[in-house]
Amino acid sequence: MIQAGIIGGGGFAAGELIRILLHHPEVNLSFIMSDSQAGKNITDVHSDLIGETGLAFSNDFDKDVDVIFLCKGHGKSEQFLKDNPIPISTVVIDLSRDFRLGHEHGFAYGLPEMNRANIQQNQRIANPGCFATAIQLALLPMASEKQIREDIHIQGITGATGAGQAKLDTTHFSWRNNNISIYKAFVHQHLTEVRQMIQHCQEDCKVDTNFIPVRGDFTRGILISAYMKTTMSEDELIQLYHEYYAHEPFTHVSDTNIHLKQVVNSNKCLIHVEKHEDKAFIISAIDNLLKGASGQAVQNMNINFGLDERMGLNLKSMAY
Repeated sequence: MIQAGIIGGGGFAAGELIRILLHHPEVNLSFIMSDSQAGKNITDVHSDLIGETGLAFSNDFDKDVDVIFLCKGHGKSEQFLKDNPIPISTVVIDLSRDFRLGHEHGFAYGLPEMNRANIQQNQRIANPGCFATAIQLALLPMASEKQIREDIHIQGITGATGAGQAKLDTTHFSWRNNNISIYKAFVHQHLTEVRQMIQHCQEDCKVDTNFIPVRGDFTRGILISAYMKTTMSEDELIQLYHEYYAHEPFTHVSDTNIHLKQVVNSNKCLIHVEKHEDKAFIISAIDNLLKGASGQAVQNMNINFGLDERMGLNLKSMAY
């Protein structure tokens, strides 16, 4: 059995990670550390787990487990590892943005559809951002064939859980319900990950990547739409996407239009491709807490430990 621990167990993504690991057939969840919740039962915070675990949050951790998931939030993982050196024999999977760029500190970028071999070989893995995952999976087949030659225009809408568990004005029910708003237009932090992927695939690519993020009035999920000019025909585009993702366990191309409920509560990414006049139009959808965070983290763990990538991730979407 893989001995696993979680550092920072109080947030939304951590709650989903706990749920997955408790039911993973090859994992024993050894500890869940939380500075703010230490001493409380897990179910006091993640009440959906009542009847599934008797574990409590700890204020300490075991460095000698097989894998540690860092869920402490952005800007805190790097400092935690400085203060608490983890043996190189322990796999560290970080869900924050601290190590995603430039392979900092030896972390492999944890997007399996692009970087599976490095994930398999590296003891340090940086989980991609949720918007970054959805956008990169929408663009990756075209980038891999060096077909991104014109500026990219992207819009994405995300559920309230994408903002984390902190109580903010824009996550309060009375503000979010029956409401929609744009934020961080053109400057969202996940754009850097997207541009890094494009440069990795197309070193000479000089196009602008424009992104308009939108806050949605729903709990979870991300729906991305992206378009760019292309000389490829619709048939060529569809064939490219089908062939690129043909053997991926979680990313699937749909010949019909997609919607968010098809992926919520699953580790899937669904993609739909169309051609409109001279523009390629790509839609992608993921659950921000699963394929955009905890599900992808477990997928990365499975890859690193040589397990079937789907193990523990047979989660059912809620299509209706």
